[in-house]
Amino acid sequence: MALEWVVLGYAAAAEAIMVVLLTMPGLDGLRKGLVTVTRNLLKPFLSIVPFCLFLLMDIYWKYETMPSCDGDSCTPSEHLRHQKSMMKSQRNALLIAAALVFYWILYSVTNLVVRIENLNQRIERLKNKD
Repeated sequence: MALEWVVLGYAAAAEAIMVVLLTMPGLDGLRKGLVTVTRNLLKPFLSIVPFCLFLLMDIYWKYETMPSCDGDSCTPSEHLRHQKSMMKSQRNALLIAAALVFYWILYSVTNLVVRIENLNQRIERLKNKD
């Protein structure tokens, strides 16, 4: 079960790195290549959305089927295990949210950069026309 969280973490990190590289000033020479790479990776990265939904359902199922540990019904070790499980679920939900938000930001930033490039090309054509 840990492998899927590692994969999701790497995907979220790759998305974050691409967003940082696309928005970093001074990389105009690399930006064209970065935009093409990012646009080609957006469709494969879209598979993160159903993957995140599957993992979110997994967290929900674990939460619903987890035995409750209220009051004196649990030993200290069971109580600690229950708390650790809740912390892991919260961490994993945060990772899911981060991966989805980074995908959305990457998609938006890529589209904005492409639109800016298209507008700059139109401005150059209009300047050359005059």
